[in-house]
Amino acid sequence: MDHATMQLAGGAGLPPRPAGEAAIEAYGLGKKYRRGWALRDVSFRLPAGRVCGLVGPNGAGKSTLMSLATNMIQPTAGDLRVFGAAPGSTEAVLRTAFLSQEKPLFRRFTVGETLRLGHELNPRWDQRVAEGIVHAGQVPLKAKIGTLSGGQRTRVAFALAFGKRPDLLILDEPMSDLDPLVRRELMATLTTEAAQHGTTVLVSSHMLAELQYICDYLLVVANGGLRLAGEVNELRAAHALFAVTSDGSSPALAPHRVIESRSDEGRPGVLVRLGEPIKYGGQAEPPTLEELLLAYLRSPDAPPLIAPSAQAGDIHDIIARDRQKAVTA
Repeated sequence: MDHATMQLAGGAGLPPRPAGEAAIEAYGLGKKYRRGWALRDVSFRLPAGRVCGLVGPNGAGKSTLMSLATNMIQPTAGDLRVFGAAPGSTEAVLRTAFLSQEKPLFRRFTVGETLRLGHELNPRWDQRVAEGIVHAGQVPLKAKIGTLSGGQRTRVAFALAFGKRPDLLILDEPMSDLDPLVRRELMATLTTEAAQHGTTVLVSSHMLAELQYICDYLLVVANGGLRLAGEVNELRAAHALFAVTSDGSSPALAPHRVIESRSDEGRPGVLVRLGEPIKYGGQAEPPTLEELLLAYLRSPDAPPLIAPSAQAGDIHDIIARDRQKAVTA
């Protein structure tokens, strides 16, 4: 274990597996296509009830991970569980809603007919929530889906996802076609609904600056591997941005690990993973979420940091639980 992980864990070696239900757990997860591995040896735990940002460059494996969690594709290696159940099982399907970038909707249906279909297909359907999201955008219930603008169709797709009342809501770049005001409104709806109902949200987005307003958890993938995982606050607290001195030189950084040194944009300075606790102030300040994300995405040689709450349990525990379910079924 490196120094930063030891600091997060209290400096006492590997912590016990966190208590509480996991919304998603991955164990050595991998997916290989003809062109190569999209994901390889990915292990993490997403605790239930979190709003988690899934971040990475194009082709990093974000959509592959979401497709594995929703049983749209099968893993080449490893395993993934949704609330302890296999993706595609009745339990997982009933508890999960997925909104893809394409937002597929029946163009000949009216908005009202689309919501009625959601009611018929989902036993936990909440018509009030679904209609509230549609009415907030002044989208007529009698309008056909094919006549709506891209932003209006996105709103209807959000209504279907929230109306299902899922325990896990997976969103793949859901708001890229919205103007900033509508995006902020739907993000506020997302966080409010998640807080009120304990919904776990996994949202993929390239809008790094906006993630800090909605996410309390983070998964960062690059080159098919996991780079950062854990609570936003604990990941930020494990790092510091040191300003350069007045003469242009860097401060003494031992025993910290340098992640990135920048002078050409944003706040100039040296971002480090802390080797021992420090007091912020003066030359050392905590990085913003955007600074932290960009530093790890631009520094492929920096070792990954998986916080204790994001560390997956032993795959043998899952196998044992499956056997116990089979015996008691």
